[in-house]
Amino acid sequence: AVVSVVRWHVAAYAGGVGRRVGQFASLGFDVVAQEVLSTLLGGRTLVVPDERTRRDPVLLARWMVAHEVAELFAPSLAVNGLYEAAAGLGVDLPLVEVFQAGEALIPGQAVRAGLARRGRRLSNQYGPTETQLVTAFPLGEDGSVWPSPVPIGGPIDNVRVYVLDGGLGLVPPGAAGELYVAGIGLARGYAGRPGLTAERFVADPFGPPGSRMYRTGDVVRWNAGGLLEFLGRADDQVKVRGFRVEPGEVAAVVSAHPGVAQSVVVPWQGPGGDTRLVAYVVPVGEVDGQEVRAYVRDRLPEFMVPAAVVVVDRLPLTLNGKLDRAALPAPSWESGGGRAPRNPREEALCELFAQVLGVEQVSVDDDFFDLGGHSLLATKLVSRVRTRLGAELPVRSLFEAPTVAELAARLDGGLDGEVQLALVRRERPERVPLSFAQWRLWFLHRLEGPG
Repeated sequence: AVVSVVRWHVAAYAGGVGRRVGQFASLGFDVVAQEVLSTLLGGRTLVVPDERTRRDPVLLARWMVAHEVAELFAPSLAVNGLYEAAAGLGVDLPLVEVFQAGEALIPGQAVRAGLARRGRRLSNQYGPTETQLVTAFPLGEDGSVWPSPVPIGGPIDNVRVYVLDGGLGLVPPGAAGELYVAGIGLARGYAGRPGLTAERFVADPFGPPGSRMYRTGDVVRWNAGGLLEFLGRADDQVKVRGFRVEPGEVAAVVSAHPGVAQSVVVPWQGPGGDTRLVAYVVPVGEVDGQEVRAYVRDRLPEFMVPAAVVVVDRLPLTLNGKLDRAALPAPSWESGGGRAPRNPREEALCELFAQVLGVEQVSVDDDFFDLGGHSLLATKLVSRVRTRLGAELPVRSLFEAPTVAELAARLDGGLDGEVQLALVRRERPERVPLSFAQWRLWFLHRLEGPG
């Protein structure tokens, strides 16, 4: 597998003898084989930073400028962080070839600007450890027209790929399926784990007799251009209010906001035990979380809008440059403080907001949706308002007046015709008056006569 990948890489990316390549991958990361061996066997020069420099984007940017590093292998989050640091320092990185692998590629604004020059290129590469490298896709020089999501491309030399459904049938272009890989690059299996090996390395019904394929667990699809698009992990898909959601798709939209440099979207459990999406963003200057949510709401269905946007200085990374999910700060669903209720109606609404949202207390200024509310909880709240306050309130009103103070104003008659008294059960009178339709039928009968 390594020999095949290195041969392909040296042939596909001929950078010239002597070009300097920054050694970024840790020795425990499988990318290091491609990084180091393709550099040395291609006649390039490997430049090795110390550990402190490698883990600090600012130091790494300065180091690359000082050592004229022209090529880099790194995951998407590390690449984004590096170009953000360079932009903050006001330096132009000498990189002309950047290879991203290990995570879904979501290029930030700084990356697009830094590589949108003639002769510079960003390549999206994909491959699990069990198969080394599988696919590659070089992006064009104009970062403003890069596709979203960025394809992972097509198979490299000596590799076969299949997109299959649960019955191992080929899925049509545009349909999502699980990616299976076959060819020269497959590992023999997992050492000392025959059960797991049999589960993940299965017979290849499309290849020559006796061949095997590897079940990646990654969800992909063929796009209209015949390239593979990575949609996420089969085990990372989450259900939000009954809908299956790929957090990576949401993160791509969040990252398109002009005030967002980097972002990730992960599921969290809300106070009521429901699953909620939370976006973590590294800002460009100042950015407001609610502004980001409004931006996403204009572009995605309501169930895909993050329940919270948490602004962080930087995204925590592991030694391999991937996202360290365990180090992400927990979102807060509690009230940010505000005015106390000023009358019995506001007091009742504060209690209902808190009950439905599963939080301890709510002020009259707290936004229902900022505290994790959504359309289903809005319906639940309207139902409780009907029972508790005897008012028939359309769900739309909560989206237009999401705070207790605004909603109370509407209940007090702030919008004519918006609020009606709820229907109340009453005793049926002994004599019920005729309806208009019944009176009309009686009149016609008398006018025309029987028969």
